[in-house]
Amino acid sequence: MSPHKILLPQGWPRPKGYVNGLVARGTQIFLSGQIGWDEKGIFPADFAGQVRQALQNIVRLLEEAGATPQSVVRLAWFVTDLAAYTGNLKEIGKIYRDVFGDHYPTMTLVQVVSLVEPQAMLEIETTAVIPG
Repeated sequence: MSPHKILLPQGWPRPKGYVNGLVARGTQIFLSGQIGWDEKGIFPADFAGQVRQALQNIVRLLEEAGATPQSVVRLAWFVTDLAAYTGNLKEIGKIYRDVFGDHYPTMTLVQVVSLVEPQAMLEIETTAVIPG
């Protein structure tokens, strides 16, 4: 159960894998875009592996703030190859649930031409709120 109020107007279909809006009060946490490299700067070779590492990096930063994935209210995904994302949706969904559980915040996904790190296939910005 999310500690945040989910916004779902009457008659709107329930989104799958995200929510349209959330209301949250508490301590706000803003994470810069996390890419799929580890603490040594090494990237997995595949898109799904980079998704897992980026999400794990987010969880690690959240822990530094005393937060959990359930504190996340927004994820903004920037991918360099939309086909790599859509072609791996089943695996990405499993990875997401493995790392974040069944918590689905607001999400945006856009394709970009490139990212600053040439090997990065995606970057995820995160906003979280610790209720309080």
